[in-house]
Amino acid sequence: MSGLPVLYSFRRCPYALRARLALAASGQRCELREVVLRDKPPELLAASPKATVPVLVLPGGDVIEQSLDIMRWALRRHDPDGWLDGGADVTQALVAQCDGPFKQALDAYKYPERHPDRPAGAAQAAAAAMLDGLEARLRAHAFLCADRPRLADAAWMPFVRQFAQVDAPWFAARPWPRLQAWLDGWLQGPLWPRVMHKYARWQAPQRGVDFPPAG
Repeated sequence: MSGLPVLYSFRRCPYALRARLALAASGQRCELREVVLRDKPPELLAASPKATVPVLVLPGGDVIEQSLDIMRWALRRHDPDGWLDGGADVTQALVAQCDGPFKQALDAYKYPERHPDRPAGAAQAAAAAMLDGLEARLRAHAFLCADRPRLADAAWMPFVRQFAQVDAPWFAARPWPRLQAWLDGWLQGPLWPRVMHKYARWQAPQRGVDFPPAG
């Protein structure tokens, strides 16, 4: 292993994307290994029995297996934009909502065939109710907790993006002007192209790619 942390990642996974956002925002360099989840490399399985991404392996051998922990690890090392500022309790509650009920509703909305117990439209309605709450927060501030981005914004953003992609015309027609502008601001901002850069699948004995890319 090189002297850099190694990040196992998958570009289509919102958890991996939130970790990549924080790494890019912090400027923390790492060796990114893009994996295919249907054919996980043995190195990922050896590093983390949970075998999901993201996984960050530190040079000393310690492993960080949760996306939020990776975000905090990177930002505690360098947080030039103050993403860790603000109330920890509010941030924790917002992220818990995203990772719990919103993610469950999002999965059922995306894959209704996997959730035959849910009535048609129920998952979409449940997720939309939570996005109503984000729209309300954005009436008070430009971002979810303040007038500049914080950890909660970066944690929610990949999941809101994924929700919006399921039925883009429906999302665009919702009465969410602030949420739509908030999402568009992230998508058009300087970090997102760096985070979403497409990489070839990693396989040993190759070295991964340097992340974040220059730009």
